[in-house]
Amino acid sequence: MRLLRTIQLDVSDTLVFEHAALPGEWAVTGSFLFMSEDPAALIGKRRAAFRQGFAGVKTLGFSTLAVVTLVQEHELEQATQDLARNLIDQLGAPDLATALEAAREEIRFSASLCLNGSAPYPEGTVIAMTRSQEDGVIREQFRSLSRRQGRQDGDDWHSDARAFAIIEVDDTDAVEERIDLVSLLKDGDRTS
Repeated sequence: MRLLRTIQLDVSDTLVFEHAALPGEWAVTGSFLFMSEDPAALIGKRRAAFRQGFAGVKTLGFSTLAVVTLVQEHELEQATQDLARNLIDQLGAPDLATALEAAREEIRFSASLCLNGSAPYPEGTVIAMTRSQEDGVIREQFRSLSRRQGRQDGDDWHSDARAFAIIEVDDTDAVEERIDLVSLLKDGDRTS
């Protein structure tokens, strides 16, 4: 089985989000973290987390990217337990049974993002998310990114190779969004 895990390619998550996930945490989309908030009223780092943050199950910190990873049964159970504990401690779930049911549902959805149709994405495929609110409903869009394959004929193919290339976009009508990190940091400084 495959599950999403947080990944940090650089330090940007620690600058963009109030609370960044630890690299390598099992990840869920985390949209439930915004259910009691008005996304239109979010600013700064909280807005950045809403727009593009996966949640680590252990810390509920945010990660811009998640990577498809093989998961062992005992790791899957621990991730479910960690998320359930956070649902009780941080979000007020009424009891462990309710929290476990919700955690299992979030983990199942995370695992479903590791599939390309009915076939699993290759291990190491990076998943990015864009979250928005439309007509009072939170909407998530996902893109998969994969390492480009360089030429293997002995030429110096490293010099012009990029680490990742977009191989699939689920929504062809998606609006290109540019993020101004400096403005986000300034907005975040005012709110903290």
